[in-house]
Amino acid sequence: MQHKFLEVFLESTAKYGAPYGPVRRNGVLTYDRVEKISDLVLSGEKTMIPAKKLFHPMRFDVFKFNEDGFTPDYSSIEKRVIIGLHPCEIHGLLKLDRIFDNPPADPYYMGQRKNSIIIGWSCAVCQNGLCKSTGTDIVEEGFDLFFVDVGEFYLVWIGSSIGYDMIHDKEEFFESTVTRDDLDAYVDWRARRDSSFMKSFNFRNMPDIMDMSYQSPIWEYFANKCISCGQCSMVCPTCNCYNITDHFDVSNANTGRRERYWDSCMFMEYSLVAGGHNFRGARADRLKLWYTHKLKTFGSQYAKPGCVGCGRCVETCPVDINVLTISEALTTGEVPKK
Repeated sequence: MQHKFLEVFLESTAKYGAPYGPVRRNGVLTYDRVEKISDLVLSGEKTMIPAKKLFHPMRFDVFKFNEDGFTPDYSSIEKRVIIGLHPCEIHGLLKLDRIFDNPPADPYYMGQRKNSIIIGWSCAVCQNGLCKSTGTDIVEEGFDLFFVDVGEFYLVWIGSSIGYDMIHDKEEFFESTVTRDDLDAYVDWRARRDSSFMKSFNFRNMPDIMDMSYQSPIWEYFANKCISCGQCSMVCPTCNCYNITDHFDVSNANTGRRERYWDSCMFMEYSLVAGGHNFRGARADRLKLWYTHKLKTFGSQYAKPGCVGCGRCVETCPVDINVLTISEALTTGEVPKK
């Protein structure tokens, strides 16, 4: 599809649901509902908070209750067309699917998932992108349509029957025949992109290295730096922990609502239980939990480790603790120089 048809095509998808995608709000790129398709920022730049916020919201009410019982609140679920998800974001959602669709399925996450159409988007390599190392730079499932910008036009992959319907609605914008020039343009784009990665780590070796390094003094080094702010959890596409709180009405203590909100295993109170015992009161224990999840144990449960290589932890941690510094220290046995 030629570039000049893009905006009109995307506008035509509104019949399938409310448009969402990356837009700027107060100077920050974020996923949100868009009023105009022209407001979408379809580039290599990634949002500060990943697409999980659209399916696993930061804060919402799960039900209202009174003395007779409770009523689920599904008001946040709507039909949506989410435009502009990069491959690592889609991989992140596929990992969350394994968690939230595991019986008994989470009706809130799955309700959002089943009512959302995904239009994926190719991206340029960002400065801290690690998706080549994690094998998440290319995605083969989890989308309805996927656009690859090879320069003068878009190559479009169809991933579902709904995606096919969207193309069929505006078939005059698309060419069904793939030419030799199209293939050459795609191969050249892949070569240019693959050669532009600036950072990498040996992701494949990390499960074994993590297993053999559980008692390493390196954890104490990083624990002494960590401030337990939880930013790594908030920006990670696959972190899914949450807490719940009941809020009672002031006028009637028998009625209220239950709220669900993001939590983090990096917070000291996360593993605090009745009686005051804390299973992970030490920062080193919390760090080991988080990184074994990203680089090892998630893989043993769900076939692939939890990191999708987006690089957000590299950019966000204020004390330089991330998958790069952790993996390098455990692999070499040396802490970072700086």
